Amino acid sequence: MENTNVTTGINFILLGLFNYTETHLFLFSMVLMTFLTSLMGNAFMIMLIYVDPRLHTPMYFLLSQLSLMDMMLVLTIVPKMAANYLRHTRSISPTGCGAQIVLLLTLGGGECFLLAAMAYDRYVAICHPLRYPILMNQKLCLHMTAGSWLLGGVDGLMQAGATLSFPYCHSREINHFFCEAPSLVRLTCANTMIFEFFMYVCCILMLLIPLSLILASYSLILAAVFRMQSNEARKKAFATCSSHLAVVGLFYGTSMFIYMRPKSYHSVGHDKVVSAFYTILTPVFNPLIYSVRNIEVKGACRKWLEKHFKS
Repeated sequence: MENTNVTTGINFILLGLFNYTETHLFLFSMVLMTFLTSLMGNAFMIMLIYVDPRLHTPMYFLLSQLSLMDMMLVLTIVPKMAANYLRHTRSISPTGCGAQIVLLLTLGGGECFLLAAMAYDRYVAICHPLRYPILMNQKLCLHMTAGSWLLGGVDGLMQAGATLSFPYCHSREINHFFCEAPSLVRLTCANTMIFEFFMYVCCILMLLIPLSLILASYSLILAAVFRMQSNEARKKAFATCSSHLAVVGLFYGTSMFIYMRPKSYHSVGHDKVVSAFYTILTPVFNPLIYSVRNIEVKGACRKWLEKHFKS
């Protein structure tokens, strides 16, 4: 029987994603398996890029940063959710709640700009291959990566600080499995109209601007691919770009569903499902998409397996 004692004091109460029925226990087990698969898959991708000299290029450096962000994202959400579920408790301190919001928005915002940087990398590689070492040099690559982390961090700190500054004078029960800014805003007893407008503007900056750059890059790439004479070159370009576009579609689709819909269209049940998708499932898809669709990654993986498991 579920222990209903929760810390009410000044803590928030996470109502969670699962109950204690057999079906939900099975789903919880699947989430843990997905969590472990995501950690191992992204860690393996980072290790592979680090050890294989053929993958020491800007494209794969950016991919290793994407894997790092995905690892940190699932570590921000799943361990606390699992600990609460297994201990039959639901509380989370304001500090823990703020940390989740900061990390979630830092990683999510950083990933927005990192995906835009990856799109620019593919644009230069396909449209200006001879100038690639100049236009996409190591210094620029490091600057774009650092900028992605910085912009995400600034967004996270601003939104977390503003969200937790509101008075929560009624229920402190968050109908979610982690602290997400839109879920906390629903609990405040203050007028949040200005903050919601501010959050909407941040979402436009963090989502629509990088997405516009990505779409512009791939429009130019598509035009260049259709002008290619070699079928082999076309296939390689499509294979590389389709992997990136699949990741972009998964990430941006779910993020925009959560953060850019009008408040009146929000449904708690739908929000929790979509949040589970982009915080738990999407990070496990990224290494799979890049390993299955990318010839160089498959070759590096085969070489590593032969080296370490050759009989």
